Amino acid sequence: MSDLQASQKVMKHYLNALLTDDVVETPIQQAKKQQLNELLAPVSAPVKAPVVAKPAVVAPVTAPVVKAPVVVPVAPVIEQVKVAPAAPVVKAAPVVKEYRKGRFQALFFTVAGLKIALPLKALGGIHKVMPINSLPGQPEWLKGVMLYREQKINVVDTALWVMPEKYDQELAEKLNYQYVIMLGNSHWGLACDTLVNTIALEQDEVKWRETEGKRPWLAGLIKEHMCALLDVDALIALLAKGMNSQH
Repeated sequence: MSDLQASQKVMKHYLNALLTDDVVETPIQQAKKQQLNELLAPVSAPVKAPVVAKPAVVAPVTAPVVKAPVVVPVAPVIEQVKVAPAAPVVKAAPVVKEYRKGRFQALFFTVAGLKIALPLKALGGIHKVMPINSLPGQPEWLKGVMLYREQKINVVDTALWVMPEKYDQELAEKLNYQYVIMLGNSHWGLACDTLVNTIALEQDEVKWRETEGKRPWLAGLIKEHMCALLDVDALIALLAKGMNSQH
């Protein structure tokens, strides 16, 4: 039931109650009642509901649909690191030995009749041969270890090391090792028969070994004496590797 119909029903009940009073009405009351009836007559008629203008239907204000921007995956930008070209490999200049600078002294000694020389500046000392203790499992050209003032010296059988192809029983019997020539600051020593002398040499008196290859222990040939001049550093390196003169 609408609010308007409820109000009309209440008003009707109220008026009926008034109309059914048994009270003797006075002329004045009758006149007022007549006026009231006249006034209420329209009310008892069906009351047309006032035409209420329908409120304008206002379309709900819809917030504009904002489409979410389509996110296109962007591939990460990989910064290209420019690698500087590698510097060209420059071979270190060969170390110039001191004895390759002008006049130098050389010590001459013999092994089984073969004369050999080494630069005097590469000489670590000279010792008389003392008892040598052989070591098992070592190269044949290593005679063993000699003790000199608590220093252990690896004594090399020089003849066997230098000319293994000519070393035989006859040559071995001719050997008479008297001295051990120390090589630089190492613990290696060359056994020799005799010490000849020390001679000053000019650069042009030696036919120097100019190219690398076999026998790096050979620094050159001393022309007048027709003997080998040893490269002591290269010789020590070969001995430490257990190699003989053929390498």
